[in-house]
Amino acid sequence: MPALKDIKLKITGIKKTQQITKAMNMVAAAKLRGAQEKMEDFRPYADKFASVIGDLGGSVNPDAFPLMAVRPVKKTLVIVVTADRGLCGAFNANIVNAALKYAKSKTEEGKEVSFACIGKKGYHDIRRTEYEIVDHVIDCMALIQMQDARRIGQVAINQFIEEKVDQVQLLYGRFINVVTQKPTFKKILPISKEGLGGEEAEEKGPKATYIYEPEPEQILNQLMPMYVNVQIMAAMLETAASEQAARMTAMDNATRACDDMIHTLTLSYNKARQAAITKELMDIVGGAEALKG
Repeated sequence: MPALKDIKLKITGIKKTQQITKAMNMVAAAKLRGAQEKMEDFRPYADKFASVIGDLGGSVNPDAFPLMAVRPVKKTLVIVVTADRGLCGAFNANIVNAALKYAKSKTEEGKEVSFACIGKKGYHDIRRTEYEIVDHVIDCMALIQMQDARRIGQVAINQFIEEKVDQVQLLYGRFINVVTQKPTFKKILPISKEGLGGEEAEEKGPKATYIYEPEPEQILNQLMPMYVNVQIMAAMLETAASEQAARMTAMDNATRACDDMIHTLTLSYNKARQAAITKELMDIVGGAEALKG
């Protein structure tokens, strides 16, 4: 039977841990509200941007634009967006595992995969593998800025135009709700009407015809690089909101686990104390009987 002092020390330590997990849960809940607002404000902009690109892309010759060039896919660049910090359950691990699983499947097909990492957790995990990391940005998820998205976007564009890669995939944690965050792939290069929502919009009913000035070709030359940056920015905002939701859930689960451990240890403490009292009573009774004899 464990000593009473040892059990009491364990209960005290778990109670202190529980205070930390409760505080982290409250902080994550507060940060989630801000991150979710930014994500929800940016989503319509990113979706409309994609819709405009899809509308313009359907009216031009894709061969005239390097970022729309479709080639046989021999090498893929995957932009992986994760958090900079842990203590958010399996959130980061799920994204990294999805990235490595994708890379493994492509490698088995005889194709090459390289990575660009946004977020410390993904970078630290992927750099331990044999896959190439062409660029990385870390310590950027606490304060998300367009300049970080633009840096990785420019790397992806350069790699694609120079034909070092034939396709660019974006992998991030899509925010579904507070409980569910899903690792999601999105192809951002080559840019095509498919996947931009162009056909989806046509199915909903009559579509307006827009007159562009200057010509669509000139507009696309300016908008296509911006489209890549906007999609990366949107992925960073989605991942930031997902991170806080995952951390809030993980800390809530940890707090509940502390409650269970405290309950179990309290029972053990009471049993040990009762056993000690019973032993002392038996010693007293035994001593009394010896005196009578």
